Amino acid sequence: MLKPKILIVEDEINISNFISATLNANNYMSEIAKNGKQAEVMISASVPDLILLDLGLPDMDGTEIIKSVRAWSNVPIIVVSARGLEQEKVEALDLGADDYITKPFGTSELLARIRTALRHSSSKGRTADNKIIVKDLQIDFDKRIITLKGNIIHLTQIEYKIITLLGENLGKVLTYDYILKNVWGPYANSDNQILRVNMANIRRKLEENPAEPVYILTEVGVGYRMVEL
Repeated sequence: MLKPKILIVEDEINISNFISATLNANNYMSEIAKNGKQAEVMISASVPDLILLDLGLPDMDGTEIIKSVRAWSNVPIIVVSARGLEQEKVEALDLGADDYITKPFGTSELLARIRTALRHSSSKGRTADNKIIVKDLQIDFDKRIITLKGNIIHLTQIEYKIITLLGENLGKVLTYDYILKNVWGPYANSDNQILRVNMANIRRKLEENPAEPVYILTEVGVGYRMVEL
């Protein structure tokens, strides 16, 4: 099972280390950015599954990161800040943050907020138990596994991100550029070759006949689409 990757954007070492240890002990992968510039690089380079963001960073206001991320991605953002004013919470949420936790906070509350944000990041087409089912293909978002005819499909992190991104947008054509930015980050090379290579690998794993796919269709010159039913 692939662990969700969470980026902690926090300049106070004691807090970031505490959060990281908590996440690692609860089946998450964690990375730490100590300032805004480092966070921007890490977000665009690795595209985490969720961002825990402190607003009071030494080199910029955390709201600037929310703005820049929301320009290209819907990755869940939970603000973790000592700022408790309602106006500041509203501003962060209006800019696109998914949730707001005020310091100090308990680990149970933090983990509950993370589970909720990951679960609600995109619910279109999902069943009540947080799955997407297309013919014999099933995406289980809670367990982070994909099965075909009941058998687990072994995927890389990138392949999993591509399939789930398409699954969250059933029936919708996603452009090559949209997929590249959401999987590899906003500064990804616009050359589609890396996407085509990964898609070829995905089709070998999912399709009975990769040359005639039935799950992920190619819209020539535009992008890819996962069939709805």
